[in-house]
Amino acid sequence: MKIAVAKEIDPSEPRVAVSPDTVKKFRALGAGIAVEPGAGIKSGLPDSEFTAVGATVSADAVKDADIVIKVQRPEASELSGYKRGALVIAIMDPYGNEAAIKAMADAGVSAFAMELMPRIRPARDILPTPDSNNC
Repeated sequence: MKIAVAKEIDPSEPRVAVSPDTVKKFRALGAGIAVEPGAGIKSGLPDSEFTAVGATVSADAVKDADIVIKVQRPEASELSGYKRGALVIAIMDPYGNEAAIKAMADAGVSAFAMELMPRIRPARDILPTPDSNNC
């Protein structure tokens, strides 16, 4: 399985979708990781930190990737580089952006909207713990 980390094209977005520690975890699971050049620069993570933990840095990182991880939803101009059937994981901001979501559907990619995923912390707060009286 190939996982790609795409560089953000929005000049105001300083984040990168993964850290070198995340790359290590994906590699331990057997995934290949490719990072677009400069993806982590604005976050203070040079390409060398990703290669040091086993990622490859390549301008073709998203080409043929099974999973593409980004911070922000890909722009229509980025989608032509993604393979059909790829899974894109990002903040999708789907409400009121139907054209952008349709562009992803037309490109044949599936998407997970990270902002719509349940967070672990609130779940821990409402679920009983083994030492609570609710068990």
